[in-house]
Amino acid sequence: MDWIPQHWMGLVAAGIFTATYLGVAVGGVPGLAIDRTGIALLGAIAMVATGVLSMPQALHAIDTPTLLLLYALMVVSAQFRVSGFYTWTVLLLRRFMPRETLFLLIVMVVTAILSSILVNDVICLAFTPVLAVSLLEAGLNPVPFLIGMAMASNIGSAVTIIGNPQNMLIGQMGRLAFRPFLAWCSIPSLISLALAYGTIVWLYRGRFRGITPARAAAASWPQFNRRQSIKGLLATGALVVLFFTHIPRELTALSIAGLLLCSRQMRTRDMLEQVDWHLLTLFCGLFIVIGGVMLSGAPAALVADLQRRGIDIHNLYVLTGISALLSNVVSNVPATMLIIQFLNPAHVAEWYVLALASTFAGNLITIGSIANLITIEQARTYGVIISFREHARVGVPVTILSLLVVLFWIWLPGLRQ
Repeated sequence: MDWIPQHWMGLVAAGIFTATYLGVAVGGVPGLAIDRTGIALLGAIAMVATGVLSMPQALHAIDTPTLLLLYALMVVSAQFRVSGFYTWTVLLLRRFMPRETLFLLIVMVVTAILSSILVNDVICLAFTPVLAVSLLEAGLNPVPFLIGMAMASNIGSAVTIIGNPQNMLIGQMGRLAFRPFLAWCSIPSLISLALAYGTIVWLYRGRFRGITPARAAAASWPQFNRRQSIKGLLATGALVVLFFTHIPRELTALSIAGLLLCSRQMRTRDMLEQVDWHLLTLFCGLFIVIGGVMLSGAPAALVADLQRRGIDIHNLYVLTGISALLSNVVSNVPATMLIIQFLNPAHVAEWYVLALASTFAGNLITIGSIANLITIEQARTYGVIISFREHARVGVPVTILSLLVVLFWIWLPGLRQ
C-alpha cells in the first residue's frame, strides 16, 4: 500500500506497536469485549493494512519453529490431561494433607517438576480445580496452597527450554542447546523454589487451617486411564532424551505428538481441544507487531540512546532489571518477544538471564504470568478468592528473593560467558 507516505511509516509502526502493547498491558479495551489475544491480532492486522509490512513480510516475521514446538508440546500435555493423569496425581497427594506444610512442599515440588517438562500453564489449569476442591473438603485454607502451586509452576518452568512459552521462544530464537540451558538455570530455580516455600510457610503460619470443611461442587474430571498415562510418560521420556540430541526440537516434538494421536482410545478431537489456540494466535500477532516496529528502526534507536546514557541491555544486571520490570507491565511472553530482538546470539548468558528473570518476575503480581491468571480464575469458580493484594503479599518478597538469586548467580566467578 502506498496511501501512507513512506516517511510516516516509522511513526505509524511505532504507534501501532505502542497501542498494541498498552492494550496487552491493560488486558482489554474499555467498552469492548476484547482480550489480549484479540488486541495482538488487531495490531498485526494494522501492521499489514497500513503497509508497514507486506503480507509476505508479515508471514516471515512469524517464527514457525517456535509455534510448532509450542503446539506439539500442548498435544503431548493433552495426553496427560485427557487420560486423567493430572487429576490422579493431585488426588494421590491428598494423603499428606494432615501435615499442612509437608503437603504444601510436596505440591510445590511436584508442580515444579511437571512444569519443567510440560507447559506450566496447562499444569495450573489441570491442578487448580482438583486442589481447590480437595482443600475445601479438608477444611484447609486453599489460598496459600494455590499461590504456592502457581509460583512453583513459574519457578519450575524456568529450568528447561520447554517449561513455558517464553523459554521455548528463547531456546528457538537463540538456538540454545538443551543441556547447557538446564545446567545454567536449574540451581537458581531450585534455590528460588526453596525460598518461595519458606516465604509462604512464614507468611501463613497459623493460617493453613481455620475454615469449615465444605463439600465443593466438583467438575466432571477425566477418569484416570493407567495405560494412556503410561503411554504419555514413555512418550515424554523419549522426548526429553531426544532433546539432548542435535535433532531440531520442533521436529522431535511434532513426531512424538503425532505418535500420541495414533490411538484407539483417545479421540483426536479430544486431544486437540486441549491446545491453547488463543496463546498460539497471541504469538502470531505479537511476532508480526514486533516485526513491523523493528523494521521501522525505532526500538534500535531507543536502545542505542539508552546505551549512550549508560543503560546497556547487554549488561546482565541491567538485563535482569529490564526483564523483570517489563514482564510485569505487559506480562512475560510479550516482554520476552520484545527484549529478545536485542540480545547477542554469541553471548548465551544473556539468553539464560532473560529466561530466568522474565519467568521469576511472573510471580510478582497477578498479571505477571498467564499461570497466575489461570489459577486465580479457576479458583474463583469454587468460591476461592485470591485478591491482587493477597497475591502480591507473597509475590513481592518471593520475586525479590528470586531475582537476588539470579543476580548472585551472575556474579559468581566463572559463570560469565
